[in-house]
Amino acid sequence: MGVKHGCVMAGQNNAAPVIIKRKKKVIGGGHHGGAWKVAYADFVTAMMAFFMLMWLLNATTEQQRKGISDYFSPTIPLSRISGGGDGSFGGDSVLAEDTLAQNGTGASSNKPTDERQSRSESQAEARQAEEERLAEVQKSLLARSGESMTMERLLRHVVTRVTDEGLVIELFDLEQAPLFQPDSATATQTLRDLAVVLADVLLATRNDLAVGGYVRSYPLMMRDNPVWSLSADRAQAGRQLLRAQGVADTRFARITGFADRKPLTPDPSVIRNNRLEVILLRKNR
Repeated sequence: MGVKHGCVMAGQNNAAPVIIKRKKKVIGGGHHGGAWKVAYADFVTAMMAFFMLMWLLNATTEQQRKGISDYFSPTIPLSRISGGGDGSFGGDSVLAEDTLAQNGTGASSNKPTDERQSRSESQAEARQAEEERLAEVQKSLLARSGESMTMERLLRHVVTRVTDEGLVIELFDLEQAPLFQPDSATATQTLRDLAVVLADVLLATRNDLAVGGYVRSYPLMMRDNPVWSLSADRAQAGRQLLRAQGVADTRFARITGFADRKPLTPDPSVIRNNRLEVILLRKNR
C-alpha cells in the first residue's frame, strides 16, 4: 500500500499545469473595419456619374444640352403655359399670351395673338412671292435657249439653282470655249455675249446681286500661285460687264474671289472649275 500511494503522488506531481486563455472579442475590427468599403463605393459612384456626363456631352447636340440644363434650372418654366390655379397670375404663367408684350415670347404657337398670326401670314406670303419671282427669272433665262442656235450655244455655259441665299446663275468654261483668255481676267466674246443676255434678265428685277469668281487649281510647285488674285479679278470683270449693260452699281452687294477652294469636280485642275456665279439675292434675308 505504501508503495502504491507513493506512485500515485509521483504521477500527480509530474502532470502538466492547465492554462486557461481568455480571448477578447473586438467588435467592428478597430481601424481595420468596413469604412473603406463605403468610401470605395462612393468613389465608384462618382466615377460612373463622371463618365455618364462625358458621354452626354459627346452624344447630344447643343439644343439638347440646353434642354437638359433648363430642366435642372429652377428659374426657367418647363412649360410656356402653366396649369390651373388661382395664384398671382390667375392660373397663367409669366409667359402667357396677354401677360407680356409681343416681343416674340409673349404668345405660344398654339394660341397666337391676332397680331402675331397676321405677321406670320404676311411673312409666309412674302416668302412665297419671293420664290415665285426667282422661279420666273430662272424660267425667263433658260427659255431663251430656243430663240436661236447662237443663244443655245451660249446657254450651254449656264446652269441655275435656287438656294437659301437666292437664285444662283453659274457661268462656266467649256473645252474650246472659255469665258476668259488663259490665265487672265480678259473676257472672251462668249462672256461678253452672255453678259448681254444676263443683264437683260436682271434688269427686270430689283434684287441685290453678288458676284463670285472661281478658278481651277494650278500646280503646287508654282512660285506665285495666281488663284486668289485671278479669281478676284475675274469677279470684278464680271461686275464691269454687267454695269456696261445697264445694271446699277448700287445693286452689287459683294464681289468675291474664292480662288480654287470650292472645286466642282474630283480633279480640281479641270477647266470646269473656272466659273462665275451671279447670285440674285433674296429681299427678305
